[in-house]
Amino acid sequence: MKVLMRILGAVGLFLFIFFLSSYIANHTMGIFNPQGIIALAEKNLIIKVFTLMSLVIVPVYIMLFVFAWRYRVGTKHARYTPDWNNNTVLEVIWWLIPAGIILALSIITWKTTHELDPYRPIDSTIKPVTIEVIALDWKWLFIYPEEHIATVNYIMLPKDTPINFKITADAPMNAFWIPQLGGQVYAMAGMTAKLHLLATEIGDYKGVSSNFSGDGFSGMKFVVHVAEGAEYVQWINSVRASSSTFSFDEYEQLAKQSKNNPVTYYASVPEAMYTTIINKYMFHGNHNVTNSQELIEMIPRMNTH
Repeated sequence: MKVLMRILGAVGLFLFIFFLSSYIANHTMGIFNPQGIIALAEKNLIIKVFTLMSLVIVPVYIMLFVFAWRYRVGTKHARYTPDWNNNTVLEVIWWLIPAGIILALSIITWKTTHELDPYRPIDSTIKPVTIEVIALDWKWLFIYPEEHIATVNYIMLPKDTPINFKITADAPMNAFWIPQLGGQVYAMAGMTAKLHLLATEIGDYKGVSSNFSGDGFSGMKFVVHVAEGAEYVQWINSVRASSSTFSFDEYEQLAKQSKNNPVTYYASVPEAMYTTIINKYMFHGNHNVTNSQELIEMIPRMNTH
């Protein structure tokens, strides 16, 4: 019976490791399949921290099963030795090793907190692309202010180019996340958050909302396409050539709650759109402001004070 239990335990462990490795090999798993320099640094950080923590966790679990088996009820092979006080060797092991691991984790945390700060621009000789992100119910609006275009639930990024995201919300608090390119950043009404990413591989990647925001949350996804510079320029020109323009009236319709919105392109966008969306919460108590157009007319006067 004992031999059978050992065989079943070994088979169970083997099957668990086999299925886990098969799953990892056949799934992108987002953060474990990085396609950008920030995501790669985050993956390396996770592995490094997991390895250090395993130096304590793995021996503890091994000892748990060994002790449970060796000192089980009815065994005749375990020696009864209850006096363990003042054992210098053991005291050194269970104090110095965990303390050393905590010190190493503290140093790593301090260093990477600054290196991976989402507000920290990426050093590059290539001019960055700025994208303004607005979280709505339940879709994403992306504005390219320098190109004067906008998209819904779709981003095109040039490969090996720093991307400066400016993120806000005109709806409940949300979270902007492209797992294969970098960590998530919260989007909050009346505020601007920043995120700097750089994609190193051509392809299509998933963008998601990682903060529950209501009924349509599950469909609040977007596509991120990374392309060579020439393809990116061609795409910008094709969007500009389309007939669809974006106005404040169009925005007010888009901002209404809707689920599973299709990808949409806009050939032109009012320059102050993003600023207007943020600043309208500053005038929340002003009953004279009834729509976005009135607010945009107030912005120049506000900036002079």
